[in-house]
Amino acid sequence: MKGAPELRGRAARLARLFPAGGGGGQAARTPFVVLVVLLLGGGLIGLLVLNSALSEGSFHLDDLEQQTKELTDEEQALQRDVDAYSAPQALQRRARELGMVPGGDPAFLAPDGTVKGSPSPAAGATPLVLAPEALTQAGSAPTTPTPGR
Repeated sequence: MKGAPELRGRAARLARLFPAGGGGGQAARTPFVVLVVLLLGGGLIGLLVLNSALSEGSFHLDDLEQQTKELTDEEQALQRDVDAYSAPQALQRRARELGMVPGGDPAFLAPDGTVKGSPSPAAGATPLVLAPEALTQAGSAPTTPTPGR
């Protein structure tokens, strides 16, 4: 028997295309293994970066949700304050503190200049004088200081 079988036909043609020698298979496999290791390593690093970015985004989202909750609570408190100030009893109390009184019957002017309705003064209205010195000068002639004297 011989050491190597004799090849015929197509197998012989294919055998002539490959170089003779057993070490060529190992050398051709090394770049493939390096490429696979690099792809797997790059994929793992990419997953680590993606996971870190998602975690950071999750923490940022939690912070924004907390801030939204605080701002919503503040808005509701402010709305309660506005509702309390615009209640009819609160408006009436603040108007009385300012010296206002409920008005009497109103009168309306028609486009032709006639008055509709009979106006009446406000009940219990005491005039609010903001500048009492203006009342004392209204009866007398206004005096102006002369410069130089």
